[in-house]
Amino acid sequence: MRHIDEYRDPEQVRKLVAAIREASPPPMTIMEVCGTHTMAVGRYGIRQLLPQQVRLISGPGCPVCVTPQSDIDAFLGLAARPGVTVTTFGDMLRVPGSKSSLEAERARGADVRIVYSPTDGLETARRNLAKETVFFGVGFETTAPGVALTLAAAARENVPNFSLYCVHKLIPPALSALLSGEAPAVDGFLLPGHVSTIIGTSAYEPIARDFHVPCVISGFEPVDILQSVLMLARQVKEGRAEVENQYRRAVTPNGNFAAQQAVEAVFEPCDSSWRGIGVIPASGLKVRQEYEAYDALHRFGISEMAEIPEPAGCLCGEVLKGRARPADCPLFGSSCTPAEPVGPCMVSSEGTCAAWYHYGGE
Repeated sequence: MRHIDEYRDPEQVRKLVAAIREASPPPMTIMEVCGTHTMAVGRYGIRQLLPQQVRLISGPGCPVCVTPQSDIDAFLGLAARPGVTVTTFGDMLRVPGSKSSLEAERARGADVRIVYSPTDGLETARRNLAKETVFFGVGFETTAPGVALTLAAAARENVPNFSLYCVHKLIPPALSALLSGEAPAVDGFLLPGHVSTIIGTSAYEPIARDFHVPCVISGFEPVDILQSVLMLARQVKEGRAEVENQYRRAVTPNGNFAAQQAVEAVFEPCDSSWRGIGVIPASGLKVRQEYEAYDALHRFGISEMAEIPEPAGCLCGEVLKGRARPADCPLFGSSCTPAEPVGPCMVSSEGTCAAWYHYGGE
């Protein structure tokens, strides 16, 4: 754990920690719903700064982690096809499928390429028209607009060999599903800043209203997170359930309208399977029929695959629901490490298990 004097603004950190203690909230559980928050909480020792009655747990805030093994296996199947180049963000390279990974398939000769944006995938297709190029669209509302614009550009330019395997997911329906299901009692949500720049604060109003759960959209610096925890503590103590915006420098009530329009033009909501949680209605995005020529599911005739159970002993699904800590998993730190991951929560740069492995937990 860092000493307070090592923070960028140690005096403000001291004041915020003192204010949280002075607020004297009742015992409360806060779920952070963003992998970047999860990493920041671990890196800066935020849990250890908080009073004992304030508990932070992680939820399904890592898009790589909530991608089911069935989708990973389907994409691995594309990578194994002759004449196909698959492109993806680096986080997906070492995520295990049921029998292999993209890293392993590349070692066997598959054409697997790491890209930094979906437009890099489109450029790969433009430069090599003799091969099919598929981009693996993984992410929440933050990355969906860029993927949508890329797909629209491919259609506009009539790039014949580019397609998208889309597994984009939406945060608000997942929060509703958690509160309606078997997740632990959550007294407040620390909401994702990046996602919220796209969808705005208004997207969470039904969560606060229908479930009476306080929500605070937070930035990513230690001061941001501590200030957000203080806002949640005050809501809980006062019996309020509102959507508050700590990250006002980036997030507005209605979000980014241009980005929302781009997504709506190319995608439509669909039921989607979340690893560890199951199928959540209207929680994913699928390619609209107008663009089905660029949908890898349509182009390659990929049918829906049955869900695949977690590897024996792996608790990734329970960690994603906030029902287990990484340290509760019998594989954590022994047979499951960042070098040899068993589950996606250990391999992703936003995974809860990776955060605990690198920075420690409670």
